[in-house]
Amino acid sequence: MLERYDPRNWQVEWFQLGESLLILVVAVMVAYFAWRMAFTVAHKLARASSTPVDTMVITKIETPVKWALIAIAVTLVAEANTMLASIWEPIARFVRPALLGWIAYTLVKAFTAALEYRLESYNDDVATMRSRKTRIAILSRSATFAIVFITVGLMMLGIPGVRDIGTTLLASAGLAALAVGAAAQPALKSLIAGLQMALTEPLRIGDLVAVDGHTGRVEEIRMSFITVRTWDERVIIVPTSRFLDESFENWSRQSEMLTGPVFLHLDPIADVGPIRAEFERYVAEHPLWDQRTAALLMTNAYPESVELRLSVSSSAIGDLWQLRCDLREHMLAWLRENQEQALIRHRLEVPHGHPKAGEP
Repeated sequence: MLERYDPRNWQVEWFQLGESLLILVVAVMVAYFAWRMAFTVAHKLARASSTPVDTMVITKIETPVKWALIAIAVTLVAEANTMLASIWEPIARFVRPALLGWIAYTLVKAFTAALEYRLESYNDDVATMRSRKTRIAILSRSATFAIVFITVGLMMLGIPGVRDIGTTLLASAGLAALAVGAAAQPALKSLIAGLQMALTEPLRIGDLVAVDGHTGRVEEIRMSFITVRTWDERVIIVPTSRFLDESFENWSRQSEMLTGPVFLHLDPIADVGPIRAEFERYVAEHPLWDQRTAALLMTNAYPESVELRLSVSSSAIGDLWQLRCDLREHMLAWLRENQEQALIRHRLEVPHGHPKAGEP
């Protein structure tokens, strides 16, 4: 026989539901006000700090902490209420790991922004600033990748079917290791390459490098690729492993100070002494010369020409380029005015009386 419906049971169930909702609303409000009071005090303390770093960190973690406190309040209420627990627990399997991952992600971003701000105190030391900026960028991306990977994994384990598949795979550990290793090989290779780049620092953000026939500044270092911007605004995308497996040129590994040559190909009749004197006079008066290197050498001699190498140095790579251009232009102008015979000419001599000498 069917049980007879009792209206009093219906009233009791609705009363319990209303009571649960009321307790839930109160718990959420308490959590919200606790968050508001805590961060109001934190913001006041941060504004009293001498640097904006504290404010940057607090601002970034403010929102995820709020939702985490609300989730904790709901969990505490659900533990004492079976009706609410039956609704909240299936959702909480996804919400809890997502909130933890969100908090960890914002903490990484906050501390990354704070460390980058502190780099401004190293403006006088370019090498130190580049080194620290590169390490911060690579390590923060590695931490972000790990947080996202772990968070998604924990959320997927909340699905019963996925959890059962994971348990079955763990039962055959050898097969699982091979499958995961084969599938994750590119990602793991990129992760290891990025960590190795941060630890060994063969190049840093802002370094001037020459790779695959291109020369430019390292603009961005990611786990899988590195971007190099050339002087004509092109962006060269190079795999990270390329810089670890093959050789490349780093022109600013230790500092920006470099020495560069200017080559002059002149007639063997050229008088090198006055050319050397003019070279030394011009370089000594040039504002971009750092007084380290200024030498003129005859590096080659051929039957129809000689090669002069004019070596100069500067404290910055861009200044060295400009100095070499200025020196090349000045020396050619000086030779035209003072030793015109030293400039190479190709002449064709026709004997006097040759039949074609009078032809137009």
